[in-house]
Amino acid sequence: MNQQQFENFTASSLYCDKCKAAMPVRERLLLVLPDREIFDYLCTGCGSSVGRREVTAGEKMLAQAVSARRPRRSAVLH
Repeated sequence: MNQQQFENFTASSLYCDKCKAAMPVRERLLLVLPDREIFDYLCTGCGSSVGRREVTAGEKMLAQAVSARRPRRSAVLH
């Protein structure tokens, strides 16, 4: 398995203390700093903050470089 496949994880569901269950989450950009971006995960059920994710400038540049190298799949129309 390619290590770069797992460089940037984003959560689709996290445990919410208020809802007492794993709930779908949405990611919101919380803060932009010169060396990183901080994202907040919000529960879609109650709106509570259930986690955070930081992306450093280096990680962001690497992710952009990797996605630029991937060949684009074009749809074949018949």
